[in-house]
Amino acid sequence: MSCFPEYWPAPAKINLFLHITGRREDGYHMLQTVFQFVDYCDLIGFDVRNDGIVRCVTPLSGVPSDDNLMVRAARLLKEKAGCDHCGVDINIDKKLPMGGGLGGGSSDAATTLVALNQLWGLGFSKKKLAALGLQLGADVPVFVHGTAAWASGVGENLQPIDLPEPWFLVVMPGCQISTAEIFSDPQLTRDSNPITMRHFFAGEGNNVCEPVVCKRYPEVFDALNWLSQFSSARMSGTGACIFAAFDSEREACHVLKLLPEKWKGFVGRGRNQSPLIGIVN
Repeated sequence: MSCFPEYWPAPAKINLFLHITGRREDGYHMLQTVFQFVDYCDLIGFDVRNDGIVRCVTPLSGVPSDDNLMVRAARLLKEKAGCDHCGVDINIDKKLPMGGGLGGGSSDAATTLVALNQLWGLGFSKKKLAALGLQLGADVPVFVHGTAAWASGVGENLQPIDLPEPWFLVVMPGCQISTAEIFSDPQLTRDSNPITMRHFFAGEGNNVCEPVVCKRYPEVFDALNWLSQFSSARMSGTGACIFAAFDSEREACHVLKLLPEKWKGFVGRGRNQSPLIGIVN
């Protein structure tokens, strides 16, 4: 009997703040942010094949197979391992919204790297998997490492951070937002002064993408204002999802019941360790 699960978790992340402190010559933005996980997850199944075929058997609307980050992650891992016979059928129970700022695609890619490293018996270190993940997206390494982190650079410089683990209500306004679209907006603030971890814990820090997104997407603006009635609300990443922290699951669920029907939402516990880590450690 296999010691591995039928489905591997790919959790959501939230950005507790997000500053852009500059821009590199290659166009990449320099960031400061804090990542924390939420125990609300996509669930991914991997059926190992020995014929070298890598495919996702669960179609994702609007995502061609070759653009699917799980497929790209599996193929990249296979290439770096030099295992021509390694193959897999990937299926996913997709719960995290695409274009929602919760890192769903990056989390799916990271879980694919971590799971197939185990299932294919490759023995790659977490550091090596994170380096591969960075080729797929700036958020992938934090999901590979699986620890809440203070992040800088383009998001690849990670320092573990110990955070409170409240209950989060996350509101999904129902729109998909492209990170590239927001990062290319001329009105985006790109010269935030760097802050220290001490200043963050003192309450400093915001999401500089919020004004741009709210101007372009009125539904995000409306969701932010609605949730702010109950607790301090903020947008995650480049949107579209809005989150607020509560002391108890009961309180968060009570507000969720008040959510206007035009939006969807969920309640999840903030976690400093990804639920994926407990499987592989």
